[in-house]
Parts: sequence; C-alpha cells; structure tokens
Amino acid sequence: MSSAWVGIALLALPLLYAVRMVAFHRAWARLPTVPLTAASIQAGSPQFSVLIAARNEAANLPHLLADLARQTLPAGSFEVLIVDDHSTDATTEIVAAAASSPFPLRLVSLREQPGAGTGKKAALQAALYHARAPWVVCTDADCRFGPDWLRSYAAVVSTDPEARFISGPVLLTGPATPWQHLMGLEFAGLIGVGAAGIGLQSPTMCNGANLAYRRDAFAAVRGFAGNEHLASGDDEFLLHKLHAAFPGSIRFLKNPAAIVSTAAPATVGALLTQRVRWASKWRHYQHAASQQLALLVLGANVALFLGVVLMVAWPALWPWVLAAWAVKLVADSWFLMLVLRFLGRRQWLWWVALLQVLYAPYALATGLLGLRGRYTWKERAVTT
Repeated sequence: MSSAWVGIALLALPLLYAVRMVAFHRAWARLPTVPLTAASIQAGSPQFSVLIAARNEAANLPHLLADLARQTLPAGSFEVLIVDDHSTDATTEIVAAAASSPFPLRLVSLREQPGAGTGKKAALQAALYHARAPWVVCTDADCRFGPDWLRSYAAVVSTDPEARFISGPVLLTGPATPWQHLMGLEFAGLIGVGAAGIGLQSPTMCNGANLAYRRDAFAAVRGFAGNEHLASGDDEFLLHKLHAAFPGSIRFLKNPAAIVSTAAPATVGALLTQRVRWASKWRHYQHAASQQLALLVLGANVALFLGVVLMVAWPALWPWVLAAWAVKLVADSWFLMLVLRFLGRRQWLWWVALLQVLYAPYALATGLLGLRGRYTWKERAVTT
C-alpha cells in the first residue's frame, strides 16, 4: 500500500471531525442569549425545587447555602431540598443549622427512606418525592453560582412554554496552573459541544451540576427507569429520553449569569476516576447521535496518535500526519474560541495545542477503562 493511501486514511477521521466542529461552531453562534429582563416569576408558591444530593459535603455546603441565599428571585419562588446520602461528616448538622434561611429548606435523609438505595439517582428520586414546584433545578453540593442563577432559569420558563429540559453552563475552577488550564479547557469543550448539539436539535450531552426539567416531563418518561442501576447518567440519559419523547423541548441556557462553577479534580488520579465514571455509561447509550459523536472523537484522536507512530517507520507519511494534526487543531481552536469567550476564559485557548498532544492517549485510556465498568466514587466501589 502506498503512503498516499495510508495518509488519506489517517486524514479521513480528523476531516470528518473538523466538519462536525464547523457545524457546532455555527450552532453555538446561533444559540440565543437569554435576557434576564424576561423573568417574571412572582412570589408565592414555589416555581423551582432546587435538588442537591450531598455525601460528605460539610466543607462545601456553607458556600452553596450562601449562594442560594443571595438569589434575586422573589422570596418564596423557590425551595431547596438537600438529600443526605449516608454522610459520615457534619453534612446533616450544617443543613439543620441553616433552617432559618430566607428560602424554604428541607433535609431528606436516605437513611430514613427504606429501600431507597444509595447514590445520586436515589438521592434525586427521594427529593423529587418531596418537591412541590413544577420545575426541578439540579446542582451539586460543591458548586458555586451568582445571584442571578435561578433568575436566568426563570427567564426561560416564563417565556418558553415548550421547554421541558434546560441545560446550563458549567465552568471548572482552581489555581492558575497549567494542569488546571488543561482540565478547564477540555471541560469547556464538553460544555460547548453539549450546547451546540442542543442548538442542532440533536442533544448528546449535558452536566448534572447545572440543569432543570419539568417534574411532569420526568414522570412522563419514567425518570431514571432503565438506567437506575448505573451510578452515572442522571443527566444525559434523562436528556436523551426527554428529547425522544418531546422533540424540540430541550434548551441551553446561554447567559453568563447562569454559569455554575465547580472545582477541578485535584490530582491526575481524581481526574481519571471522574472521566472513567463518565465513560462507563457510553456503552449503555441507546441514543445514536451520542454513540456516533463518541466514536468520532475517539477515532479522530486515535488517528493522530497512530499517524505519529507510523511516521517513525514510514517517514513519507509526514505531510499527511501534519495535515491531520493541523486540521483538528484549527477546528478545535475555532470552536473553542466562542465557548471560552462566553465562559470568560479566552486565555485557555493558548493551551489547545498541548491538550491535543495529550488527548489521544488520555481519551483511549479512559475509554478502555470505562468499558471495564469498575471505579471508586464517593468512597464506594462501583461496577456497571
């Protein structure tokens, strides 16, 4: 086989990937920015039930509760339910001490729910049983957000009666180190792709740290039924089910006021554990667009890595390998430029080239480990 044919084969997947990123770039640019002035939620019965699963989050809950107390929605327009998932620290005591918060706050304990099980899905299901509002908003106990976070959701809910699921933006934060920049950049790409997929009416991903859905829509698709045995996927499996049941009802909350920030994993091991947990659900997807996107991303990165390996023994391949790397680098940079501008992290764009070098072995490793289906999360051994 000639080097030209091998080169064309190596270039094919990066080119297909670049075409997809061009589509994502255009979709992101067309997403409407949600104006906060459109919110018209009135005081009275709650419009939103904020659900938070917490396991050993005593260090983070005071910050979360303070952020909730600063929300600009009228008093009584939202309630907060925190579910204690068998914590061994002072999680329950901190929630109990916050009983005088300016918003209705309730503690739900999985220990007191016979047969409720453990994990985030069990916690959310228990909270939903007690929720009173027509809309559920989900975030994590280690997250932070600004005073207009809920108001930005209200802006969609009060003006878009067709919406049933709203995906919000999430930003990784941490010390200004190269490691944090790389993690934040990769995560920003996931958030951007998820938003662009929604814009293309082909939603593939979202993040459970910032999303909302109608309670009646959740019930209509039987919630987590069919994937309740999986520790991960409280967000994306529900997204796929609601999109299938209610086409055209998925929205992305494109407003900087809606950004939720969460701390990046502190170590390489913590990052790999988190990503393996996410990757473990890929083989359970029944959503064709998500499967195809995952395979395209993995294939394009493996093609780059394989090209470098083959070029060592076949130097004539270097123009093709260089072209493949350049095509993917330009496509990623062009798309991420828009997403990073929205997130206020344009300086991360300088790290795209290094991330591309590291991403092929990283993606392959997490993908293979995810197929194995075993990891440890929240001090629990999980097998999927």
